[in-house]
Amino acid sequence: MGLGILASRAIRPASRLLQSHNSSFFLRTIVSKPELQSPEAAAVSQPEPPNQILPPRSPVGGARVHFSNPEDAIEVFVDGYAVKVPKGFTVLQACEVAGVDIPRFCYHSRLSIAGNCRMCLVEVEKSPKPVASCAMPALPGMKIKTDTPIAKKAREGVMEFLLMNHPLDCPICDQGGECDLQDQSMAFGSDRGRFTEMKRSVVDKNLGPLVKTVMTRCIQCTRCVRFASEVAGVQDLGMLGRGSGEEIGTYVEKLMTSELSGNVIDICPVGALTSKPFAFKARNWELKGTETIDVSDAVGSNIRVDSRGPEVMRIIPRLNEDINEEWISDKTRFSYDGLKRQRLSDPMIRDSDGRFKAVSWRDALAVVGDIIHQVKSDEIVGIAGQLSDAESMMVLKDFVNRMGSDNVWCEGTAVGVDADLRYSYLMNTSISGLEKADLFLLVGTQPRVEAAMVNARICKTVRASNAKVAYIGPPADFNYDCKHLGTGTDTLKEIAEGRHTFCSALKNAKNPAIIVGAGIFNRSDKDAILSAVESISQANNVVREDWNGLNFLLLYAAQAAALDLGLVQQSAKALESAKFVYLMGADDVDVDKIPKDAFVVYQGHHGDKAVYRANVILPATAFTEKEGTYENTEGYTQQTVPAVPTVGDARDDWKIVRALSEVSGVKLPYNSIEGVRSRIKSVAPNLVHTDEREPAAFGPSLKPECKETMSNTPFQPAVENFYMTNSITRASKIMAQCSAVLLKK
Repeated sequence: MGLGILASRAIRPASRLLQSHNSSFFLRTIVSKPELQSPEAAAVSQPEPPNQILPPRSPVGGARVHFSNPEDAIEVFVDGYAVKVPKGFTVLQACEVAGVDIPRFCYHSRLSIAGNCRMCLVEVEKSPKPVASCAMPALPGMKIKTDTPIAKKAREGVMEFLLMNHPLDCPICDQGGECDLQDQSMAFGSDRGRFTEMKRSVVDKNLGPLVKTVMTRCIQCTRCVRFASEVAGVQDLGMLGRGSGEEIGTYVEKLMTSELSGNVIDICPVGALTSKPFAFKARNWELKGTETIDVSDAVGSNIRVDSRGPEVMRIIPRLNEDINEEWISDKTRFSYDGLKRQRLSDPMIRDSDGRFKAVSWRDALAVVGDIIHQVKSDEIVGIAGQLSDAESMMVLKDFVNRMGSDNVWCEGTAVGVDADLRYSYLMNTSISGLEKADLFLLVGTQPRVEAAMVNARICKTVRASNAKVAYIGPPADFNYDCKHLGTGTDTLKEIAEGRHTFCSALKNAKNPAIIVGAGIFNRSDKDAILSAVESISQANNVVREDWNGLNFLLLYAAQAAALDLGLVQQSAKALESAKFVYLMGADDVDVDKIPKDAFVVYQGHHGDKAVYRANVILPATAFTEKEGTYENTEGYTQQTVPAVPTVGDARDDWKIVRALSEVSGVKLPYNSIEGVRSRIKSVAPNLVHTDEREPAAFGPSLKPECKETMSNTPFQPAVENFYMTNSITRASKIMAQCSAVLLKK
């Protein structure tokens, strides 16, 4: 019962007495909504609607319900609409299937149920009071009412309590315009509040250089706490205190050290956790969103690039259940400021005094075209960088081949890597398929720093099904229970020969998964290691008709497409004997191996390591400025979409090489990106089937037996610094702060 009703009833007798003495005096009570002053009476007074068949409504957000067993379907009634849902669905999920969007703050579909905000209250027939729909399981024949006066009054009361201590920060809050509290207070709140005391305040926490905290705005929904412990796998956040002293924080003064920490910004329903680099930069309605993909690792996370004019303002995740769900790594989210630092904007040629001077495209290409004809064909080398798209690698390969050389490869693919059988470099289980595994054997890979979203899948599987994880490699920090079997090839050899204690667990596993790191491709004994891994998979039923658990985790966005297109190094001495080296965004090449008298052309978008050895610089576009095809580590083909205009006089990679081929007298037979893709289709047809995953057609049975032996050299970490892996992240000021603060031992 509201305070206004109590006050009016208490004063009413006195008002009658006063009216008898002074007819000009009257008392009026102010109420917000008349029908909400007595919701019980309003509910009783409403007549029961006649039984009528209502047309079906579409589910919220186009959701689809999958019935694994049709006999498990139950029927419930939501506002008179009959819907069928699987057993185990909550009332809130049943309402969403019925097309009713229930307000919520603490509930999140990928986190455990907390039930502590009470915003999702609905009325259930024969229940004495409103129930929290997020925590109540749906039962057969249940009649749910979401739009009754009782439910409306309950939500209005909850909203009033939430706003009681919430500061009036909306004009200066970065969450403004995309805030759940704003939206739901408008839709379900009252037009006034009755709280007149002082609002409480909470001290802000320091979570590091990425997440800004204004904890006075916190409504204690605990989404961030559950995300940290359940998805990120770190116990950094928790709820401290009781009553009005309750607050979210770290148990001791420390930073949030997860590689997924930026996702708490997305799941926070208010402005308590916001992006520190994006603070006070823009409002969301000023930004243009472009749906594209990330290229900082081999996962290919789906992202949305928000830009204003020529500048990328922020990057946020995009839903893709098969790849990244709705999370992205901190490197993906916050390295965007590197896109505007140390950029190459004009073609440049090194003078005789060692200084670069800007020239026109015609002059730069003419110099390169003259030099390339002065060297022998087998002294020409082309190297594609880790951020290269499939179109540019195809054109580079055609150009180098037409010049009479086979020396063209991609970073990360060493001499003799087998590109003929796709199973030997793809994640054959698929990223989403890892959730079906009940045992993981990690060989020479650290997924937490090499592919954070793959690591999140493994962490999710371990939490959901208690899957076992074993690891062979250097000491590493995992965010789930992991048994460290050894650091070198001796342990792998023991497992292959069946002499290790871990062999019994492999034998008993129903769906074992082996994940091999791409770092072994650079070892001299890679063939022997792959042979040992394949013998383990054959002996333990890892590869069979209904399950393929043999996986390879690649490091770079360009690696899978490069291997599909055949960009593999043929000779170990090719670079040392080269006289003309074409580096297409290749910054991790050991430039000390390039001969002093070699002519080096650097084509790329950042002035990174390899620029200092270049004789000619050709500016190219970054992934946010071009349309390009990428294949991720599981063989899933996706395309980037231009979000911002190009910088200066930069051009797309494939266009530069195509123009150079014409200047060099070996004109390539295509003039458009469609022509390049037609050429790709003749080499690797899977690369033109966008948004599709092409699994490997053959398995280990076709590979000849290996006679080599494994060396005793222990496995080495493939990634030294998670925040500094490519030219964009190395140019990022935010990533430099993360390296300095979060990696401090």
